Amino acid sequence: MPAPALIFASNSDDPVAWGAALRALMPELEVRVWPETGRVEDVVAALVWRHPDGALNAFPNLKLVVNLGAGVDPIFADPHLPRNIPIVRLVDPELTRGMTEYVVLHVLALHRRLPELAEAQRAARWHYIHPADTRRTRVGLMGLGNLGGHAADMLARIGFQVSGWSRTPKQVAGVDCFHGRDQLPAFLKDCDIVVCLLPLTAATENLIDAGVFAHMRDGTAFVNAGRGRVVVDDALLAALDSGRVRHAVLDVFRDEPLPADHRYWRHPRVTMTPHNATAGYPETAAPQIVDNIRRVLAGQAPVNVVDRAAGY
Repeated sequence: MPAPALIFASNSDDPVAWGAALRALMPELEVRVWPETGRVEDVVAALVWRHPDGALNAFPNLKLVVNLGAGVDPIFADPHLPRNIPIVRLVDPELTRGMTEYVVLHVLALHRRLPELAEAQRAARWHYIHPADTRRTRVGLMGLGNLGGHAADMLARIGFQVSGWSRTPKQVAGVDCFHGRDQLPAFLKDCDIVVCLLPLTAATENLIDAGVFAHMRDGTAFVNAGRGRVVVDDALLAALDSGRVRHAVLDVFRDEPLPADHRYWRHPRVTMTPHNATAGYPETAAPQIVDNIRRVLAGQAPVNVVDRAAGY
């Protein structure tokens, strides 16, 4: 019987590193890199990030699709996605740690007013800003899944007051939790810094609009490391121009790479990073992937399956 094969399709990840990590745990697994598919009947799993539309339909014995990232919206962008194949998200502890690092880094920078201090330095202007009391600063996390929950816990440990908002009810120790559209204004009104880690779904696309910014206090800071299309750009720019949002840190954008003529590039109240808040790491993610391959080959259900109806 031929050895099981996995097809790897990503222009953003190293196929050599991923192949080595997977074969170290499952030596019988053959890793093939798209478009070199080999005998298509051997392919039982796909490890993908922004794969070509329709590519997964080439494999008649495909049993598992693994997304190379936390957000699964790129997979659902394929209009020809196979309907009955389980899709699993990557829950990599190092990916989660990386996102928490990013959130804590920028929350602390905003809390200590580093953007304003950097602006003063460029102008050779001595601008004393009294340090804010961490115990009286509230950080709000939009999204309380694996990434948001971990970041919220770390912020609470540092000493911030922490609130969280999610689509459905959640309970997180040390976090004041809100859920649903009706509770969004109550969540926003007391936050000094709002961090968006929401996935892109039909329910979240364009969620953060002018109405949402209107519920924030003047001078709220905003971080988006979730998905660009969750935020209405014109609404954020208007909030920045008016001072409702004092500064925005953006790692994700509606169009990536961001067009050179976009206002975000030159806006004095925007800090940008090129969608590098975090990433999956082969050595720590491979055990989960191999476990799921073994599960589906044994006729068992994989773990961390994406709810297609919910979109995450």
